[in-house]
Amino acid sequence: MGYLKQLDVENFKSWRGKQIIGPFMKFNCIIGTNGSGKSNVMDALSFAMGDRAAVLRVKHLRDLVHGAHIGQPVSDTTSVALHYCDDEDQETVFRRRISGNSTEYCINGRTVSHAKYIEELQKIGIVTKAQNCLVFQGAVESIALKDPKERTKMFELISQSSEYAAEYEKKKMALAKAREDTQFHFNKKKAANVERKQVFQEKREAEKFQALLDDLHQNRLKLSLTELYHNEKAIGIVSDNLGEKQQAATALNNKVMTLEQTLKTHKKEHGRLTREQQQIEKEIRAQEHTLSQFRSQYISTKMNTTHHMKKAEELRKALKSKQNMLAMKKKEIAGSRQEIDELEKTWRSYENQVQQQGISSGRDIELGADQLERYKELKELARKQGAVFRQQAEKLNWEVKADYENVAFVQRRKKEVEHGIRNSQSQLEDLTIRAEKLEDYSKTCEASLEEYCQLEKSLTAELQRVQQRCQEVNQELGQVLEELGNARLDNQESRRQLQRKELLKKLQRLYPESVYGRLSDLCSPIHKKYQLAVTKVFGHNMNAIVVTTEKVARQCISFVKEERSEPETFLPIDYLDVRPLKERLREVPGAKMVVDVVKINATTGAAHLKKVVQFVCGNALVCETIKEARNMAFGGKERIKTIALDGTMFAKSGVISGGSSDLRSRARCWEEKDVTRLRERKEQLTAELRDLMKLKRKDSDLKQVVAQAQGAQIRLKYSKNELENLRKKNTPKCQAEISRMESEVANLDYQIQMQLESVEGKEAEMRKIRDQINQMEDLVFSDFCAEIGVNSIREYEQEHLKQQAELDKKRLEFESQCARLSAQLEYEQGRLEQQKKQLHKMEVTIMEEERIMAEQKEDEEKLLLAVEEAQDKLLQVENQLLSKKSKVAAAKAELDQKTQRLREISKDLVNLQQEVMFAETTLEQKRLARHNLLLAVKIQNVPITLLSGSLTEISQVQLDTESESTLATTDIYEREAQLVIDYSSLGAKLRSLQTEEEVEAHLEKLKASVSSIEGVLHHTATPNLKALERMREVRYKLQGVTEAFEACSSAARRCYQEFEKIKAQRCRTFSQCFEHVAIVIEQIYKRICRNRSAQAILSAENAEEPYLGGINYNCVAPGKRFMSMDNLSGGEKAIASLALLFAFHSFHPAPFIVLDEVDAALDNTNIGKVTTFIREESKHNMQIIAISLKEEFFSKSDALLGVYSDFDECMFSGILSLDLRPYPLAEEDNGKTADKEERMVVTQEASSLRSPA
Repeated sequence: MGYLKQLDVENFKSWRGKQIIGPFMKFNCIIGTNGSGKSNVMDALSFAMGDRAAVLRVKHLRDLVHGAHIGQPVSDTTSVALHYCDDEDQETVFRRRISGNSTEYCINGRTVSHAKYIEELQKIGIVTKAQNCLVFQGAVESIALKDPKERTKMFELISQSSEYAAEYEKKKMALAKAREDTQFHFNKKKAANVERKQVFQEKREAEKFQALLDDLHQNRLKLSLTELYHNEKAIGIVSDNLGEKQQAATALNNKVMTLEQTLKTHKKEHGRLTREQQQIEKEIRAQEHTLSQFRSQYISTKMNTTHHMKKAEELRKALKSKQNMLAMKKKEIAGSRQEIDELEKTWRSYENQVQQQGISSGRDIELGADQLERYKELKELARKQGAVFRQQAEKLNWEVKADYENVAFVQRRKKEVEHGIRNSQSQLEDLTIRAEKLEDYSKTCEASLEEYCQLEKSLTAELQRVQQRCQEVNQELGQVLEELGNARLDNQESRRQLQRKELLKKLQRLYPESVYGRLSDLCSPIHKKYQLAVTKVFGHNMNAIVVTTEKVARQCISFVKEERSEPETFLPIDYLDVRPLKERLREVPGAKMVVDVVKINATTGAAHLKKVVQFVCGNALVCETIKEARNMAFGGKERIKTIALDGTMFAKSGVISGGSSDLRSRARCWEEKDVTRLRERKEQLTAELRDLMKLKRKDSDLKQVVAQAQGAQIRLKYSKNELENLRKKNTPKCQAEISRMESEVANLDYQIQMQLESVEGKEAEMRKIRDQINQMEDLVFSDFCAEIGVNSIREYEQEHLKQQAELDKKRLEFESQCARLSAQLEYEQGRLEQQKKQLHKMEVTIMEEERIMAEQKEDEEKLLLAVEEAQDKLLQVENQLLSKKSKVAAAKAELDQKTQRLREISKDLVNLQQEVMFAETTLEQKRLARHNLLLAVKIQNVPITLLSGSLTEISQVQLDTESESTLATTDIYEREAQLVIDYSSLGAKLRSLQTEEEVEAHLEKLKASVSSIEGVLHHTATPNLKALERMREVRYKLQGVTEAFEACSSAARRCYQEFEKIKAQRCRTFSQCFEHVAIVIEQIYKRICRNRSAQAILSAENAEEPYLGGINYNCVAPGKRFMSMDNLSGGEKAIASLALLFAFHSFHPAPFIVLDEVDAALDNTNIGKVTTFIREESKHNMQIIAISLKEEFFSKSDALLGVYSDFDECMFSGILSLDLRPYPLAEEDNGKTADKEERMVVTQEASSLRSPA
């Protein structure tokens, strides 16, 4: 809700010059000493709200100017501006200004009228008359002391029902006066009736005779004049009608010929456009087929490209792996070559070192030739003696060498097998990765295949459903077209019918639950043979609109008038006077009640619609033939309204009306409803068939999906086969090879271990044999060793021959290691060449895949371009088709319009020609009737007045309907047409008769009256005729009294309706306020008292019209028993009054409320309750401005506005403002004593404000 921002006053009462009062917070208190001008703030607000001078405590508005009360006004003008801000902080300034004796009202600087000013204030919730936002000083105490009547006046002011009080009293007095006048005239009528009975009893015979005599003369003349007048009128109407119809028929015939030529041209144009449309549709089908082929080829090519890309990517990964293995292999070969080179280099270094050592050691011991010869002899002797041992040692030595070579070979084989294991494990890892990828690819293919299968299944089911539905739609469409062809009707609605339908739709939109529709749409005959009969009975109610209540009907009539539409008939269900059906008529043989041959088509409100049908049909019976209908209508004791199947109706009055072409055309509406339904169904089926044909084009999509599914299935098959080969052949084979090689490694380890054990045994045996040879050589070389100074010959040989042995041994080891490394290098080079061949083969394969992939990519781009071109071309052709369809539709609509127009005009021409023939026959019959009437007048000497001609010119020849039209009869008709009869004596009522039924009815009455009067006069003696004059006087008197009574009764009814209307308005306005306040006040009283046991009760003394009685207000204070308001304490009365004031405010909530010293009668406890309530209300519901003198009250406000007085030539007021929000209350700051004391000090200082002087 909005709030009051500030108040600008200028020279208003005690406020001198321009001063700003504000800004106002949520809860504001105005304080100051007595006489400082606090209450003038209230007056300023009242003045800004547009109140009168009496409310502002002055006699004249000019007395509001500052200084005017002492005769020294400071200015001629004074003004107050009220600054109001809404919820969006948009400011509106309401300013009232007085200049002399004139008052000016402004809103945002724009001058407005007083009414507009008050209206804008009411929009923001400020009601000036009710003063719903101002509580003046002493008002709280006065509310508690008000009696119930005064309290009622308060409610009337707040609810604004007092605005109706004057009119209410006026209408009430008018009603009382009207009822008195009615009673007075009723008494006069009663006396006149008594007098009339007395005179009538006395002069009845004379009056009867004179009346019969006058009636006889008048009726005879009236009968003749009426017959001749209406005959002559009918002849004129028929003649004019015949001429107009003949001219219209000629013009219509010319129009038909012109339309036929135009229609022929339009048919040719429509045929040309249709052929062009069919050609475009053919192009679209061809283009769609081409697009489907291109799309299928594109998808297939894209899938192949994707397959080759994946394959190339896998080959690249394998190539990269092979390249890494090849690099490792090259690295190993380079290492082997480097190892051989280093071995040769080491051997050469070793030989040089041995040679150097041999040279240095050989210089120490040098044998002579004899010694050397002796050494050789002894050596040969020792050799011969130890030949056996040496052979054994040599044999063992060769065996040990062979064993070492075998160990080296097995070790090399072990390394090769271990390298094979590593390769196999790497290959196994590749196979595992390949299997995982194939498994993922298989899952993807399975998902795609499942998706394609689901799509294929759904498309197949949809196409089957479309095919089946197409057959059903074609079959049903054939039946509908056949029924439409049999109907031979073209029910194109005319513009008038469309307008009436549109009007009905508007009414149903306005009153959806109250307007049922037209009677002809809500019901129909149970069989076609009853159509004419039901149409005749329905009559002008045929197209009547059925509504629920009279009120709705009147509202609909007002709407029709506003729309300026054609007149409509409405049948309000609650207003219809439906007579009960005579159930015995249902048992009449050979006939049915019309009610029974009408069925209700509507699903809702069937019971109410039966009431409408019963009202329209009544107790009418429908019979098979005219004879049966006549006999049943007039043959019994009681006349019955009957109707034949051909539409001939026999009324109770004897009037017989037959079926006409108009009746048959109106009866067509029953068939037209079926035709309309068939046509709508035809349009629905045609539209559905078009949609189904569009869906049938999904056959190409189905073929494409099938092809994609087959491709996915093939890829899945190949992937599964390859995965199965990997899992069942390659992987197990690789694992078996790894297991075999691991077994071989274990076997080789065992062989190495066995060989080494064998070598150790042989070396031990060799050491034994070597010891025996050494013992033998010691015996042979003992003397020689002593001679050369060595311990044994081996010492010499070790010194000189050791190097040669070691050299031989090292050479053997070198040669063995070189042979091993060379063999391994040769083997690795062979493996390297194989890997190079495999790598080259893979590179060739990748190049081939990339070539294929490039070709596929090029084909894919070409096909994509072809698809896009086909789509663009298809879109272009479809746009052409849409354009052509619109042209065809326009041409078809125009052709249909022309065809319909031609049919309508042709139908109208046929009807017009029939009407011309009928008019000619009718004219002949009317002329014959005129001749016979004139002849009867001449024979009976009826005293008619002729303005031209004479009755002697009338031919004495009697003509009838079977007389042939000749020149003689034509001459008779022409001479009689020259006669001009004076009809001035004929009554206006008889001359104003329009229909033949009315004329015939009046003529029958006149004839019956003449016959009856003649019979009575024949048997009646001549009475005394003087009593007749008195009887006329009494009749005239009674007639005047009766008219006066009826006028008074009508006036009384009108006054009663007007009184009830204003009474309802006043009661409704008052009750809304009273009920709201009665509900809200108890909650407010409980909140103020802060006790749930507190009760506030409002009750009206007059429950029916509460504003005429008093309003009782009682409160039950917490902890006390119930007692009247007078027995409550002053504080309790004040709290009760405040509760009532805030309840009033909640009914018409203003954005703020100003309270002037409402706490005057409250003690500190009650002040605490009131301030707590006011603070809560100011936070959530409204802005509160209070004038207070009590510190306990204003210390809890959000802002203080201090008003002080000063004196110059006269007293003037000043304003000081203080924002208390920075100083929170004790209950808000959790008991912060310092802040509380600071706030108390601030408020105490504010309460002691005085003049600056």
